[in-house]
Amino acid sequence: MPRTNQSSSSTKAAAFFSATLLLWAISVFFEIVFNKRTELIYIVAGVCFYQLANWIIRFCVSRDPLFVNTSVSLLHSAITSTSVIFILVNQWSVTGFKRMFEHKQLVEGTWPWAYQALCFSCGYFAYDQRDMLQYRLYSGFIPSILMHHLLLLICFTLALYRHIRINYLILTLICELHSVFLHVRKVRRMAGVRDAESTVVKVEWILNWIMFVFARLVSHILITGKLIKDASMFEKGIE
Repeated sequence: MPRTNQSSSSTKAAAFFSATLLLWAISVFFEIVFNKRTELIYIVAGVCFYQLANWIIRFCVSRDPLFVNTSVSLLHSAITSTSVIFILVNQWSVTGFKRMFEHKQLVEGTWPWAYQALCFSCGYFAYDQRDMLQYRLYSGFIPSILMHHLLLLICFTLALYRHIRINYLILTLICELHSVFLHVRKVRRMAGVRDAESTVVKVEWILNWIMFVFARLVSHILITGKLIKDASMFEKGIE
């Protein structure tokens, strides 16, 4: 009975998240084709790029769905974190540190390449959602990873449609620096490298914790603090 209930819950979750992903895809297609929002084509490029990476890894390295999915996630984290660093350093060199984090700049402005980077990352989350649904790489009555991706797709896509808060969302992607080492650890363990005394594992462990503190914990505390500090500057308070 428990196995039957678990299977039923998984099927319902798959149906719900598949339906929401389809609605999202129709929405993006409508915006690109009928509203002539050609700048959103980078979302499609992101989906195609990461799906291609999936096929290459599947046919050349391993056919294990979890290994393939994690490897592509590692690729996304590496590309996104590199893109975010490039965007921030470039903007810092142009406007200076203080001006680039002004409220109006974060809410209404868009740093060079920030829009394209957000679109490309949005495409990854759509690809990853479909891949996890196809191979059932999730668990639970309400799978947290699928819910996470759904919320990101909603937030990212609405911001891209309205051309607002792009820079804020780019700042949240700093956490991908930490995700790089999370995925490296997972791939390493699946590859059979588990010796806790090895230099590689020790270095990865240290870098993992450093990135957790600075790229995930501190960065999100600063973003939240900035939002609260500037709450009165938003049109309707905190958004």
